[in-house]
Amino acid sequence: MDPITKTPREIVSLLDQYIIGQDAAKKSIAIALRNRYRRMQLSQDMQDEITPKNMLMIGPTGVGKTELARRLAKIVKAPFVKVEATKFTEVGYVGSDVESMVRNLVDVSVKMEKDSQFENVRAEATKRANNRLVKLLVPGKKPKQNQQADFSNLMNMFSQMQKGDMPTAEQPKEEITDEVKNQRMSVSDQLAHGLLENSEVTIEMDDPQQSMAGSNPMMNQMGIDLGSTLGQMIPKKRIKRTVPVSEAREILIQEESETLVNDADINHAAIERAQNTGIIFIDEIDKITSTSKQNSGEVSREGVQRDILPIVEGTQVQTKYGAIDTDHILFIASGAFAESKPSDLIAELQGRFPIRVELDELSQEDFVKILTEPNNALIKQYIALIGTDNVKVTFTIEAINRIAELAYQLNHENQNIGARRLHTVLEKLLEDLLYEGPDMQMGDITITENYVNDKIGNIVKNKDLSRYIL
Repeated sequence: MDPITKTPREIVSLLDQYIIGQDAAKKSIAIALRNRYRRMQLSQDMQDEITPKNMLMIGPTGVGKTELARRLAKIVKAPFVKVEATKFTEVGYVGSDVESMVRNLVDVSVKMEKDSQFENVRAEATKRANNRLVKLLVPGKKPKQNQQADFSNLMNMFSQMQKGDMPTAEQPKEEITDEVKNQRMSVSDQLAHGLLENSEVTIEMDDPQQSMAGSNPMMNQMGIDLGSTLGQMIPKKRIKRTVPVSEAREILIQEESETLVNDADINHAAIERAQNTGIIFIDEIDKITSTSKQNSGEVSREGVQRDILPIVEGTQVQTKYGAIDTDHILFIASGAFAESKPSDLIAELQGRFPIRVELDELSQEDFVKILTEPNNALIKQYIALIGTDNVKVTFTIEAINRIAELAYQLNHENQNIGARRLHTVLEKLLEDLLYEGPDMQMGDITITENYVNDKIGNIVKNKDLSRYIL
């Protein structure tokens, strides 16, 4: 089944595997996603008229706002970026260009599309890579270069430069003897059976530092691909590395895949993908309201709202891969709104987030479920981590309930940081075990309620101490 064709009920069921509670938010976000699929089934004229119903999530930190959006994007394989609204304004207007969030989305979409197309040509790329590996492992005999050949190469390079082409020296042809042929056939057979995976081979590859040198954040913000422009002017630098055959094959597969796909097709498909399925998550939107308690920058905060407005309303943004329309990108904004309220946003921006969802504060029962039920539950993570030291850890139900109780208590006595408090509590609880685990003999350890009380119970009782440690 195509991921985008999933029904709202199926989407909620998948989200339940990772996120506890927040049923109202899950329902709203699943409907918003399904509406995208419904829109794609309509005529082109009707598609242009229907815009996504953007969502505003309201709730304290650590209740799952970001995780909901991120998991949703993974489920449907949609391009996803998360930005902090405050990055666009710090002291005065010195933050990033608001259009950078759309350009980042296109970057993610291009990578996803490239990975998808690379997967389609992987079989052919692997075949070519193995052929190159055979030649590297059993090189032919190179004939001796004479001065006449060197002069001929030099003249050929000058001729290429006059025509405007990149000068390249002709590589001398290898002499393939019968002995070399037989060795290559043997090596090819061994490669096919995976017998040479750990053998080392020296390969030539593009210098990764050269590609990074052309990366300029300021130019990228203006939609200019400086790296590509410089790459056409400066010949690629090749470096030699000695790596295992398994690693060399992946490097060569990457190079061969680049030659088998069309960059123009990838860029076009990526922009289409970002336009129709992209999700931009704007966090901490409550921090850019003019009533938020800040000493300075209030005008700038409202100014950022006005800058974000055309992006959310629908505009065209220039990127290094081409122009992208933001009309059908799904925007999900979130904020705690502890010191402000959604009505403090400018009216135009409020109207662009018609779906409002208030996320519930996590209860003690929710903490118990978070510790045990999801596929990536924290208890399961720590059991697996400690298990790598040949130590089997078991948590009793009473211990898990006590951990949840202490975390819930800490959130109410100190600042409420939601489920993130469980990370702090568990790390402190298992500190000794994580430290001594590698030196311990194989054995079973059971975490009981008494163990929890001994390790962190007294710290929680001491309110002054718990503020600093937990």
